Amino acid sequence: MKKYCSAAVALLVSMAINAQSYQVPVSEIHEHMQTGQYEPTWESLKTHQTPEWFRNAKFGIWAHWGPQCVEGSGDWMAREMYMEGNYKYKYHVEHYGHPSEFGFKDILPLFKAEKWDPEALVERYKHCGAQYFFVLGNHHDNYDLWDSQYQPWNSKNIGPKRDILDGWAKAAKKAGLPLGISFHADHAWTWYEPSQRYDLQGPKAGVWYDGNLTKEDGKGKWWEGLDPQQLYQQNHPMSKGSWDNGAIHGQWGWGGGACPPSKEFVTNFYDRTLDAINRYQPDLIYFDVTVLPFYPLSDCGLRIATHMYNKNPRGVVFGKILDDEQKKALTWDVERGAPNMMVEQPWQTCNCIGDWHYNTGTYQRGYRTASNIVKQLVDIVSKNGCLLLNIPLRADGTYDEKASVFLDELEAWMTQNGESIFGTRPWVKFGEGPVAEKKIDINAQGFNEGQYNGMDYRDIRFNQTPKHLYVTAMGWPEDGRLVIKSLAKGTQDFRKSISSVYLLGHGKLKARQTAAGLEVQLPQPCNKIAPVLRIAK
Repeated sequence: MKKYCSAAVALLVSMAINAQSYQVPVSEIHEHMQTGQYEPTWESLKTHQTPEWFRNAKFGIWAHWGPQCVEGSGDWMAREMYMEGNYKYKYHVEHYGHPSEFGFKDILPLFKAEKWDPEALVERYKHCGAQYFFVLGNHHDNYDLWDSQYQPWNSKNIGPKRDILDGWAKAAKKAGLPLGISFHADHAWTWYEPSQRYDLQGPKAGVWYDGNLTKEDGKGKWWEGLDPQQLYQQNHPMSKGSWDNGAIHGQWGWGGGACPPSKEFVTNFYDRTLDAINRYQPDLIYFDVTVLPFYPLSDCGLRIATHMYNKNPRGVVFGKILDDEQKKALTWDVERGAPNMMVEQPWQTCNCIGDWHYNTGTYQRGYRTASNIVKQLVDIVSKNGCLLLNIPLRADGTYDEKASVFLDELEAWMTQNGESIFGTRPWVKFGEGPVAEKKIDINAQGFNEGQYNGMDYRDIRFNQTPKHLYVTAMGWPEDGRLVIKSLAKGTQDFRKSISSVYLLGHGKLKARQTAAGLEVQLPQPCNKIAPVLRIAK
């Protein structure tokens, strides 16, 4: 009897864990999770493995592009235009009007995408080495970039009057690139809270911004018949400390006094996400959240991940700020940074050459260089990661001339040295040198990329294929003399004697193993960024 009771208790505990009760459970009144091999539990999702095609890909390009590019003031402008005194607020008031009279909803018709050529863009990115292509499905601004049946504030109804996702999906398919879609609208609930405010000073003091408008307020306006609350989602109390512009960062995981989302809002995000997955059949989906959308308040994110895996067993679902167990169920994403160690499970860094949304100020100051990005790519790949890189687009759907120069330089290096990136795996160690030996912590989602900016020829990274070891120095030494300490004579990590190496883009070079390391005399630089040596195994 004791054994029976113990077994029964264990079973009940297991059932309770797997049937966790959520504060805001999603409703499946409209869209239904695809059933199959996987169930919406961590234990089940942990049986899914990040596919080999993604491990081989190493590099993707992202079009993080939408109506927030209209003003050219940069990322999060749809939130910060409601922050009195902020640069984006001042710019908006000067060029478009006060947010009580001309809010973000009124920016949407100005997003025209009139020069957008998705096929040409995707083909250009492919030439630069992109092995997968990502697009924005919606951002925190809550505007859907497709013919969305659950969000009337979308690109087919307002702005371009086109199904943007459809155009991107067809272009990716034509180019033979796996398609990724990112969904960010789950945070609109708290992210748009400044739109409930009003000015504290000046001639408009006390005049409410447009975040409180309702459908009835639209009579006679261009948006008559549309409900602004379906965009702003502000028919709820403000979160704790909402007038503190930085409070949202401590509430990103729905703690710290964040106003809990309604079941209707959670379900709407769920419906929209499944709708896009079902229509455009992505190979990858990305969420700008802690772990998964609405986690741990809701099962919404777990159900979306399960839907994705059951529809596409070769699919990839990214999550941020994951613990070791969650990294077995999802593919870990690090924003603008990297861990300074080799990681067992495949992972990804998402980054940008400028701001996430087009920023004329960043353009004027200059983007990050191709040299900087290539070195970070090499570092990431040596640690079992991939890099997803955003190339900012203007509201008309084009990149500017500085981005064009960046792409030209990236393509030149990738064409010459791409074999050392694609399809490789980490070696026994990821690297050597000053930066490799530093303690570099991750800040929340990442945000430590600055500590990798100083890499030079002394920083060396390794990766391999079954036939070759690739050795990349993060710069060209002035005297041409390169010493690779990890390949010193007698090393147990690479037992084959090395008398020659092959410099990609140049040819064979003599090499000498000493107790100090493998010594190579490099010729004049054959590329502008970093030399890559190929050594037969």
